[in-house]
Amino acid sequence: MNQIFSEIPGFSMWSNVEEIHKGWSSDKKYYVQTTDGRELLLRIADIAHYNRRKREFEAVKKLDHVENLLMSRPLEFGICNDGQSVYSMFTWIEGEDAEKVLPSLNTAQQYQLGVQAGNALRKMHKVSAEQDQAPWAEYYNAKINRYIRNYKSCGILLKGADQAISFIEQNRHLLDNRPRTFQHGDYHVGNMLITRSGELGIIDFNRLDYGDPWEEFNRITWCASRSPVFASGRIHGYFNNDVPDLFFKLMALYIASNQISSIHWAIPFGKKEVDDMVQRAEEVLEAYDYFQTYIPKWYVPSYRD
Repeated sequence: MNQIFSEIPGFSMWSNVEEIHKGWSSDKKYYVQTTDGRELLLRIADIAHYNRRKREFEAVKKLDHVENLLMSRPLEFGICNDGQSVYSMFTWIEGEDAEKVLPSLNTAQQYQLGVQAGNALRKMHKVSAEQDQAPWAEYYNAKINRYIRNYKSCGILLKGADQAISFIEQNRHLLDNRPRTFQHGDYHVGNMLITRSGELGIIDFNRLDYGDPWEEFNRITWCASRSPVFASGRIHGYFNNDVPDLFFKLMALYIASNQISSIHWAIPFGKKEVDDMVQRAEEVLEAYDYFQTYIPKWYVPSYRD
């Protein structure tokens, strides 16, 4: 084990290393304690992923100037393990998994944490996209085409898929002239922590990208399944309680696309994962009344304690 880490600067100051078994990433993740009391998050990837991990690290560095944002902040990046691995070091956030904690809180606490999640996301989206980005409509329409093609060829039927695809086709025009900004890439309760003082922390930026900031709500269904008021608070916090109607239409478009893509995505993970994803996708489509509406049933338009 020491051979993997020994070339990382500061290794001699590490007093404890524990592997973290959580998440879908192929990276190895470790909790690191140092002799001077610091707590760190270490990610190790195969050297084949060097360029991707370097781009991710540099992109997250762009958030360094964003104040009042509790997140795993990047510290160091480099090569280790005799040239076989690439490492990224981040600050550690001490807290409990939001998806586990939320159901145990009262609705007012859930809502306020959702508002925090929306505020944090709005701050991230102030970071502009890199300059060499293709027009969003061109990029995302190609994704949609691939999602639909993969779904139709996978042989697994999803109740409501035809209605979802019809909704997607009717609303592609909404993608025109959308801005592109920094994206966390996987923004939902599974990548959030709640600290002892009740603050919301953001982790796992390894799917970051640049795109329509509103696409970040394509996984809000994970939030809504844990707490509808948290998910609603996230929307209200992001828009400071002034949510445009266009947002709901685009969110529905992105969520519909996400559900269609999730079935094909799950296949390599086995039948159980496919069955779970089908069930989850059908629940999401039902929340939209199979896209007879573009505002989901879980949405709470206004919240008062």
